[in-house]
Amino acid sequence: MPKQFIAGLQRFQREHFPLHREHFQRLVRDGQRPSTLFIGCSDSRVVPDLLLGAQPGELFIIRNIGNLIPPYESDGYHGTPAGIEYAVLVLGVTDIVVCGHSHCGAIRSLYVPPEVEAPNIARWLELGKDAKLDEPLSEELLRRSEQRSVALQLKRLMSYPMVRERVESGALNVHGWYYVIEEGRVLELDLERGEFVPALEE
Repeated sequence: MPKQFIAGLQRFQREHFPLHREHFQRLVRDGQRPSTLFIGCSDSRVVPDLLLGAQPGELFIIRNIGNLIPPYESDGYHGTPAGIEYAVLVLGVTDIVVCGHSHCGAIRSLYVPPEVEAPNIARWLELGKDAKLDEPLSEELLRRSEQRSVALQLKRLMSYPMVRERVESGALNVHGWYYVIEEGRVLELDLERGEFVPALEE
C-alpha cells in the first residue's frame, strides 16, 4: 500500500477516531440511517463525502464505471440494482442523487473504446450507449453526452417499481447532478425545463 495511505490510516486511528468514537459506536449500536442514496462514478476524482461534507452514516453510496443504472430486470449479478433496492426498501432513504461528472472516461469510451481486451468493460458500457450522440467528437460533445447520460439514468431509475411508487407518493425525491470537476461546482437537472442549472444560487 502507498506510504501516504499508511500515514493516513495512522492519523485516522490516532487522531480522528478518538474524537468521534462515540459517533461510530452509536452507528454500530443503532444501525445506519442514511437519508440519501448517492449513485456516482468510480472515478477517483469524484469524492461524495468531500463534495457534500457528509459524516459517517449520512450517505449510502453506490459507485460504478460511468454511474450507470442497469434495467430493473436484467440478467446476471448486478450490485447496483441490489444497492438501490436495499437503500429504498431496507434503509428507507428519502433522496436519491445520480451524479455524473466532467471528463468521464466511461462516456469518452463510447466514442473512443479502450485499446485493451476488456469484455466486461465493453458489456458494461452498453448500458450507456444511448448517451452517445452522432456528431464529431469534441469536448463540448462529451459534456453534452455526460449530461444526457445522467438524464437517461434517472429515467431508468424511475423504472424501478419501488422507486417509482415512492416518488409518486411523495416519500422519495430523485435528483440528477453533474459535477464539473475543474470548477468545483454542481449543476442539477431541472426536470421541468429539461436542462442543467446551478444546484446552488450564485
